[in-house]
Amino acid sequence: MSPRIRATATAAAVAATAALLAAPAGAQEKFVYQTNWYAQAEHGGFYQALAEGLYRKHGLEVTIKMGGPQLNGLQIMAGGGADCMMSTDIAMLLARNSGVPTVTVASVFQKEPQVLIAHEDVKSFADLKGKTLFIGAASHRTWWPWLKAKYGLDDSQVRPYTFNIQPFLADRNSAMQGFLTSEPFALHKAGVKANVLMFSDQGYPAYNTTISCMEETVGKRKAALAAFVRATMEGWKSYLAHPAPGNALIRQENPNMTEEQLAYSVAKLKELGIVTGGDAQRQGIGIIVEPRLKATFDLLVAHKLVEPAKVDFPKSFTTEFVRDLRVLP
Repeated sequence: MSPRIRATATAAAVAATAALLAAPAGAQEKFVYQTNWYAQAEHGGFYQALAEGLYRKHGLEVTIKMGGPQLNGLQIMAGGGADCMMSTDIAMLLARNSGVPTVTVASVFQKEPQVLIAHEDVKSFADLKGKTLFIGAASHRTWWPWLKAKYGLDDSQVRPYTFNIQPFLADRNSAMQGFLTSEPFALHKAGVKANVLMFSDQGYPAYNTTISCMEETVGKRKAALAAFVRATMEGWKSYLAHPAPGNALIRQENPNMTEEQLAYSVAKLKELGIVTGGDAQRQGIGIIVEPRLKATFDLLVAHKLVEPAKVDFPKSFTTEFVRDLRVLP
């Protein structure tokens, strides 16, 4: 499996020749984006922008580096191996708390796709009291402190989540963390009925699937970054309308990804307005707004996950690349 895809090679492979021929002549500026996991529909707009020549149209030669469980995207970006990375606003605030000067510049997902998945007797988060909860280690620094405080849950309920649905299936008195477009599909394929509880429906403010960069990149590569953000959001609009070009690249990069999984994931993204809902409806795909970012910061401060003295909140984000973009759904 190739660790990266270059626009110049792969766009032609999915019949984007016409778009490439329409691109302006001359050298393209190189730009590298690091994703957070194996190629999937949740990355679709980025691959669509490659497939349709949108990055080249905006003067960029973009490389997408695929993530995975053994890769540390922040370390790669901080070490100069990527210009920007796919992340969350929480992760970037935690990075700044550790002294890494990261900046969130855009967010594809307007609703948090992290969920809890429960058996049919659980109708709400309040019903989770007394249940075994399979939760990953990283979640203890993101949504678990918020959820625990909001619903009176307890650390004694928690067991490690290993990205495997079998412990959940074996224990009818349990719930597990998951991704809206992943674990529910696996359960559906297994013929298991379950209820999906979305954090975003309960006021969890965090942004997900962000474009996040180092301060130096934001300061020195404004034109390239602006072009990357615009082309990406145009890619997402196109992907949600006709995902075939992006899906072809996703399957090329990640052969384990099935057409059925891709179709399920795209349908969920559209059904629940993960990309196009909230502020994106009025202000465009990719939008971030300061009040919501501040709510996330305040949440982390309240649960002692970041120290205000270590995190200069106004420097942790910029809306300059999205506030006037208006790639409307």
